[in-house]
Amino acid sequence: MSWRPDVRRSATVALVVAAWCALWGEVSVANVASGLVVAVLAAATLGGTPRGGVRLVPLARLGWLVLVDLVTSTIAVAREVLTPGDGTDEGIIAVDLPPSSVRHHLLIVVAVTLTPGTAVVETDPRSGTVYVHLLHVDGRAAVTRHIEELAAVADRALPERTDAGGAAP
Repeated sequence: MSWRPDVRRSATVALVVAAWCALWGEVSVANVASGLVVAVLAAATLGGTPRGGVRLVPLARLGWLVLVDLVTSTIAVAREVLTPGDGTDEGIIAVDLPPSSVRHHLLIVVAVTLTPGTAVVETDPRSGTVYVHLLHVDGRAAVTRHIEELAAVADRALPERTDAGGAAP
């Protein structure tokens, strides 16, 4: 019996380590080492790679949506900071994600929290509810639709393989 490396799991670990270093803002020995620990623990406990593969076009669309969110919300938050007075109307909203998004819950939480002006303050992966802090609560409907769109795109980008009966394993 020969040992063969699992390419998908190795790629997943490498991507998690890269994301970890990006979140810390630098590549260092400590960040790579701690990222490896997080990635290996996550892969061991969460099952590693998606069971249905990766669809590149929806994944690129998800990346594009997050990039656009980063740019537009950074401009909006900068404008808010530079404008005299306090024009914020903060609040926390609950967004119920579809059951199909439970496997992608963490990805959606990170995408929302990464965007300036929003922050996930509580989440329940079992029910799919995400509680999001907004600087402008009057935009709740648009934010809810956008988070639901992120969830739908994540579901298309990282689908779960089904068995012959059509049910996810």
